[in-house]
Amino acid sequence: MLLVLIMAATIWFGGRFIGAPREVRTTLLGLLYIATLGIQVALPEGNPLRQATGGSAALWLIVGGIVALVLAYRAGLRALRQRAEAGERAAAQEAPAQGGPFTETELNRYARHIVLRELGGSGQRALKEARVLVVGAGGLGSPVLQYLAAAGVGTLGVIDGDTVENTNLQRQVIHEDASIGLPKVFSAQQRVAAQNPFVTLRPYHRRLTEEIAEELVADYDLVLDGTDNFETRYLVNSACVARGVPLISGALSQWEGQLSLFDPARGAPCYRCLFPEPPAPHLAPSCAEAGVLAPLPGVVGAMMAVEAVKEITGAGSSLRGQLVIYDARYGESRQIAIARRAGCATCAHI
Repeated sequence: MLLVLIMAATIWFGGRFIGAPREVRTTLLGLLYIATLGIQVALPEGNPLRQATGGSAALWLIVGGIVALVLAYRAGLRALRQRAEAGERAAAQEAPAQGGPFTETELNRYARHIVLRELGGSGQRALKEARVLVVGAGGLGSPVLQYLAAAGVGTLGVIDGDTVENTNLQRQVIHEDASIGLPKVFSAQQRVAAQNPFVTLRPYHRRLTEEIAEELVADYDLVLDGTDNFETRYLVNSACVARGVPLISGALSQWEGQLSLFDPARGAPCYRCLFPEPPAPHLAPSCAEAGVLAPLPGVVGAMMAVEAVKEITGAGSSLRGQLVIYDARYGESRQIAIARRAGCATCAHI
């Protein structure tokens, strides 16, 4: 048997040394195997040549079987790899140029999404190509930005004119102590970049004004509003209605939070349908005046991020025409049906 192994090594490595193609060397090894097996079958037991080449046909049949299994396994892997590559090429051709194909790292990162039946590869592709604007980088904007970045939303915009203050850190978890004094949008940009390098975050360090609202909203597919004053909420709502962009709005007060998806372009009410006029100041005090439970923005912000993922991918049932109210003090949630209001100053013309 040693003689056959020496001959096989000479054919393989010697052939490679002189530049013989792999196919030629493989063919010669096959011929050597057939000749050796023929010797074992044709020559009588005890023949010197038969003894020098192993002495048993059974031994070579076992070797041949093992080699056949290894070759079949490698061929199967090669076929699977070719199918996967062909699928990736087809997906890349069908996908818009701005998204580009997923890298292996991205596929591994989003694997828990891709295996969800309601999302799958097409849903993750939609997330990668989505453009989402977040208004406010405070208590609600913090978890919204972090979860949408983790989910793989390709382009995030965030607009906020404030800087990080010590009092923010009790609930605005995207910022840290070292960020005090830094504009919130740049603090958020640093954290998102560290969290997911496959996501682009566009920071707008300024207050949202009537002059820029519609133009800014027009650059995005979806808007999430986490601001804490009615003036900005009405402004965001008006811009979204004018541009036909869905709006997910959240609000907090002490132990309670609420959210809904406003989208009159698709039959749902707008924010002003629900709140035609701002309430009296003493009925809706700010978080600074009334206080707010630290984890509450995380709960409501995560719910807003869930609604955003559903809206982008088409998974599940959205909150169009529904208002969710979460009471952390008693661990209760209520869902209330809301409808468009006739004569609404913002969306009646749609």
